[in-house]
Amino acid sequence: MKKLILVVAALLAPSAVMASGQSGEVGYAKGSLGYDALIAGENEKALEQILASDVKMTDPAKLINLGTVYARLGRMGDAAKAFQAAVDCKNHGDLELADGSIMNSREAAYLSLEKVQSRTAMR
Repeated sequence: MKKLILVVAALLAPSAVMASGQSGEVGYAKGSLGYDALIAGENEKALEQILASDVKMTDPAKLINLGTVYARLGRMGDAAKAFQAAVDCKNHGDLELADGSIMNSREAAYLSLEKVQSRTAMR
């Protein structure tokens, strides 16, 4: 299993902000995961950054942040697809979430998928 050193603004930690003030995209080009825009609540900007980045759509960190931004925009079907794709990724590793906790990318994606599905069921 590969260890990913980065911060993901997953649904698991929506209100957390990094205390250090540095970008959360450690090991990635700034903006490629839309992290700072997500933390700032700039969801459209985050979506543009994520979709325009060179990070492959098989990267669980990209897919988790994509799912997060879709959920924030009310696009629950797209969010669920992104989170499911992250769950199904062949490459998984540990992610540092926005709250500083460490979690396996598959687990983070699965928990985020469950949240989206429960929100959708409550509608």
